[in-house]
Amino acid sequence: MRFLPQRRRFDDLSEQEILALAISSEEDDARIYRSYAERLRDDYPDTARIFDGMAQEEDSHRQRLIDLHRSRFGEVIPLIRREHVAGYYARRPVWLIETLSLDRIRAEATAMEQEAERFYLKAAQRAQDAATRKLLGDLAAAEAGHQHSAQRLETEALGGDARAGEDETARRKFVLTWVQPGLAGLMDGSVSTLAPIFATAFATQDTWTTFLVGLAASVGAGISMGFTEAASDDGELSGRGSPVKRGIAAGVMTTLGGLGHALPYLIPHFWTATTVALVVVFIELWAIVWIQNRFMDTPFLRATFQVVLGGALVFAAGALIGSG
Repeated sequence: MRFLPQRRRFDDLSEQEILALAISSEEDDARIYRSYAERLRDDYPDTARIFDGMAQEEDSHRQRLIDLHRSRFGEVIPLIRREHVAGYYARRPVWLIETLSLDRIRAEATAMEQEAERFYLKAAQRAQDAATRKLLGDLAAAEAGHQHSAQRLETEALGGDARAGEDETARRKFVLTWVQPGLAGLMDGSVSTLAPIFATAFATQDTWTTFLVGLAASVGAGISMGFTEAASDDGELSGRGSPVKRGIAAGVMTTLGGLGHALPYLIPHFWTATTVALVVVFIELWAIVWIQNRFMDTPFLRATFQVVLGGALVFAAGALIGSG
């Protein structure tokens, strides 16, 4: 038994169906731009105004298409959408914009314009009616120039100071939501697990036992740190962002920080494993220093002193306890 395909090929669409598809696509794009604007309005009001302007342009395109359909085919517009056409470009579900950064949203808008331009160029090639071909060609040119329109709107709405201010706000949200809890987790995982791992290593000189202790300490610390970070602040007043994101960042980085110097003990030779673990610890501590200096504006020498001294003291405590 054969089943009819669920989606139509673009080449099989009639001119009326192509117009209907263009109308629904313009309506969807306008809604997406307004969703972007609403998502950004509180933190990035100037960029929100840009997307408001782009949504209005999409509305004007849709109205021109509707007017042409009315003159050629009447008032009833067939129901055909992107998902009904095989190979037609898809749009990201609106609810996923909550996870997108400001730059990613801007990039998504650029991609939308490029895809719409390609559609109109192909649709114009299919059209036989002169008026339809002209309008589709005009809309292809409009979408090609949409990037220039976006740049124009951006120039009007985003002066140098406004753009710099929005970029700084985006950077601050990224630091507070991801970098700060991730750094705290990396420090906790890298430093706090030094003592139990190296104490076990020097006490038993058994690499497998040391690895198991390190694995348990790392995973346990990651779970604890993740839940603690998520429960400590809902982000509403502090502006630190989603507690789930912060918990994930802290938990994952804590686990990785501990596993970094636990994994070398999969090497069966004790002193080889210990040497590799010490090299990993050195890399971890310098990574912490770099992140503090790069994202937290901590002076390099002060960050180095704090991290290296703290790590050395914890390592020494673990080695002394294990040797005793």
